[in-house]
Amino acid sequence: MDFAKMRRIMVDSQIRPNDVTDPEVVSAFLRTPREAFVPKSEQAIAYAEYEIETSEGRSLWTPRDIGKMIRSLDPQPNDIALVIGAGAGYETAILSHLCETVIALEEDETLVDELTSRLASLDYDRAVAVQGNLRDGLADQAPFDIILVCGLIEQAPEAWFNQLAEGGRLGAPVLAGRDLGRARIWTKAGETVSFREVFDCCPPRLPGFEKPKSFVF
Repeated sequence: MDFAKMRRIMVDSQIRPNDVTDPEVVSAFLRTPREAFVPKSEQAIAYAEYEIETSEGRSLWTPRDIGKMIRSLDPQPNDIALVIGAGAGYETAILSHLCETVIALEEDETLVDELTSRLASLDYDRAVAVQGNLRDGLADQAPFDIILVCGLIEQAPEAWFNQLAEGGRLGAPVLAGRDLGRARIWTKAGETVSFREVFDCCPPRLPGFEKPKSFVF
């Protein structure tokens, strides 16, 4: 299969038409081999408009959704980024073309080891995988200019907001209804963190971020 050709088609048919036209972001997608971040059995559809499970509880979003999210986070060359629930590392790899340093946070040791090997084999020397509790973030490496959450959540822990730098952006898709999610970008200014909703999407859930169930009489 000609993956380079498939990559160009993905960018021209799924990325650019959805208002992701920044040359640096487009270049990052063109330089990132999506087929290297999916199971071998799924490589034939790596560039299709599908969500692809990469391990239990972790999936690649559609190219359209991750393209719009990364564009909305406005990555800059000097930014330090944290990717929460990094999974196979595709989003980490894309951000590593756009930021100074990217830290991929995962809980499972085996997943972290696999991600470390994959990033090394592809020469992503600006990215590193770290094991830790997703809800806690990574306080000892904070503050972060960008925090990207790789899955649909119901509620974001306060710890994440506390780890944003001044002007830092946190991007996550948040459940807005039974079958609807909205991508949100939170921005920190002084002691205040405010958000804006940037597009509708409903990628696979990131387990462990459900709102507590309220008691009803």
